[in-house]
Amino acid sequence: MSNPEYKKPSLSQVSLIFACGTALFSDGYANNIIGSVNTLLVRIYGDKISADYSTTLSSLAFAGTVVGMLTFGYLSDKLGRKFGMMLATAIVAFFSLLSAASSGAHHSVGGLVAMLSACRFLLGIGIGAEYPCGSVAASEQSEEPGINKNAQHRWFALATNSMIDFGFVVSSFVPLVLFWIFGEHHLRAVWRLSVGLGFIPALLVFLWRLRMDEPTRYKKDSMARAKVPYLLILRRYWVRLVAISMTWFIYDFIVYPFGLYSSTVTNTITGGSSSLTVVFGWSVVINLFYMPGTLIGAFVVDYLGPKHTMILGLLGQAVIGFIMSGLYTQLTKHIAAFAVVYGIFLSFGELGPGNCLGMLAAKSGPTAVRGQFYGIAAAVGKVGAFGGTWAWKRIVSDFGKMHPNDPNIGQTGPFWVGSALAIVSAIITFFFIRPLSHDGMAEEDRKFREYLEQHGYDTSQMGLADVTNDTSSSSEYDEKKDGIPSA
Repeated sequence: MSNPEYKKPSLSQVSLIFACGTALFSDGYANNIIGSVNTLLVRIYGDKISADYSTTLSSLAFAGTVVGMLTFGYLSDKLGRKFGMMLATAIVAFFSLLSAASSGAHHSVGGLVAMLSACRFLLGIGIGAEYPCGSVAASEQSEEPGINKNAQHRWFALATNSMIDFGFVVSSFVPLVLFWIFGEHHLRAVWRLSVGLGFIPALLVFLWRLRMDEPTRYKKDSMARAKVPYLLILRRYWVRLVAISMTWFIYDFIVYPFGLYSSTVTNTITGGSSSLTVVFGWSVVINLFYMPGTLIGAFVVDYLGPKHTMILGLLGQAVIGFIMSGLYTQLTKHIAAFAVVYGIFLSFGELGPGNCLGMLAAKSGPTAVRGQFYGIAAAVGKVGAFGGTWAWKRIVSDFGKMHPNDPNIGQTGPFWVGSALAIVSAIITFFFIRPLSHDGMAEEDRKFREYLEQHGYDTSQMGLADVTNDTSSSSEYDEKKDGIPSA
């Protein structure tokens, strides 16, 4: 019998999953748009911008994202999913506008760059915050009543990773359209509007979320008003957390630096053309490569499960990477072939770890610390991305020194290393990451309560005070409690 005081949101359950996850579109947009902005700023200001400007800007954005993931992972568990999601979206919206208004004293270029860098750090906090808030809430909404059990993983993937990838595509298309509108002589308008338009999707999602309530799973099993037994939690979940964090680190170590190879496609097919129409146009094509993988993977994951789908994607990516390593010289002579094979490489990454890492992080831990579990794993992954962007340059250099007479050898290095790391990640996944079942979070919370009680923890303090057990999204949960006190 349901609690008469509890009212289901008027929006459909699938809509609620997307309300939680769709903000990742604005995060993908805000995160990726800076690449085009860098191109424009260098074109506008030239030597007035320091050589390490781009690296500094990227580093600050990475740092802000890690801070957001860790901080909001805790806030998501303690203050609620909705609080974290609303604040994260507000941060992204506000600092997208402020980035567009960046300016220095007396219009100095140095001041503009300094303000833009500061805004990117703070914007990064909002981007990072969305992962342990929006993605975690989306995972919990995916197991609410009304969601087809055999489509739970699909909707989560479509509402999270697919939204990020779509944000990448749109963020590469917007500067192209603005350039068509304003032309070569008004590039300042192009870059400011490109950044500022990130405000619109963030604002729309903010308004969409106003009508939301906390997920039932959170109401039922949170420790927002209880002392969190971290030592007991670590003893039970450390292997899962370490395994997911390691695979996320490896994936981001591979996938972020490989974005550098989009320039190989563009430069080769255009003969090094500096036309912004060509550069931006091919950026759209490169980002479109992500979409088939994430969309196909979203439908595969409910049949194979996140664990085995991730292994499939990693092994597929490894095979394609080895092919590109061995045939790099031949492929770059036929850019269409290179672009297709490179696109398949990226698609396998999205089909597997791109779709499944967030799902595994969100659904492998208990509700009580789900935000922190997810935030730590995602932050470790982001550290991998940061490390990869530095390591890849050294890998190219070292491989090139091995065969100084062949200029292509250095460029094959990252494919050899990346493919080998994909296999390592698949092995870790196979041995140390457990499969996820549909409705698995309710079962995990039941086992977690039993585990806590066996160690003397009073589980009656769990959950929100104004919610009874009858709000559980799973009747099976209550049937299996076997005398566990009410939350």
